[in-house]
Amino acid sequence: MPNLNIISLFDKNTVKHLRLPFSYHLMPVFLFAWSQAVNVNMQHTLIAFLILHLLIYPSSNGYNSYQDKDETSIGGLKNPPKVSENLFYATLLLDFIGVLLALFVSVYFSVFVLLYVLISRAYSYRNLRLKKYALIGFLTVFLFQGAFTYLMVSSALSDFNPRNFFTPGNVICMSVASLFIGSVYPLTQIYQHAADKKDGVTTISYKLGYVGTFIFSALMFTLATVLLLYYFDMKHQRMSLVLFFTMMLPVVIRLFMWFSKVRENSSNANFENTMSMNLLASTCMNAYFAILILNNSYCWF
Repeated sequence: MPNLNIISLFDKNTVKHLRLPFSYHLMPVFLFAWSQAVNVNMQHTLIAFLILHLLIYPSSNGYNSYQDKDETSIGGLKNPPKVSENLFYATLLLDFIGVLLALFVSVYFSVFVLLYVLISRAYSYRNLRLKKYALIGFLTVFLFQGAFTYLMVSSALSDFNPRNFFTPGNVICMSVASLFIGSVYPLTQIYQHAADKKDGVTTISYKLGYVGTFIFSALMFTLATVLLLYYFDMKHQRMSLVLFFTMMLPVVIRLFMWFSKVRENSSNANFENTMSMNLLASTCMNAYFAILILNNSYCWF
């Protein structure tokens, strides 16, 4: 590493590529795991939240930008600036700090964070680049931003023992987390078909086409909802499911309206509509799981 002042690594362009606000869209899985945890350690929960959303996720964004060197819009950044070596070293620093701080939570959490970092790098790294393969790229995000993240977060929130964790309920929740990620991820690629293809990346959305992407995402969301119905019925928490349907209604309506526009004109599969859809879905999801967390303390239903 060159002799650089650490503060100087985080220049304006580097900070932009870290896309800190984009962590908001990755928050639902964390809140989902929190909403289903028992005997939550609030200090560890806060530390884990900050590690993931202020260090690990931004580092992953930045490393992806460093490898891609995008000149067109990317998630959370309409006009990405040019990348520099500062971005690469900044992501290394953030990952190192994140893995180290995770040890204050638990060894399990730190190991899981390290594994998440390695997989996210393999996803973007030019000499490996899992993202360039439609199915492998999708499955990497599907599993690691969904089920694995649920596991990783759960290991930080309360006492964790892998021998006791994989109960039917937790396996269902991990599956739901992956299905939710699987429903959103292809939609985030829908405006990048040309840019990705130019870069040698064949995304699942490109393979499915515009209409196929919406149908696939709808199927993933439906499967997640069915599993969630079974899970809450198993726990005799039907009001949680009623609340889910209520809070997801704006998302379903907005998605259907967007789908209709894209069918009329594929130019509507653009950055602005994608980010608007992503923001609405993330907000509704975050609000829903936040209510479940509060309900754990106040027992409203």
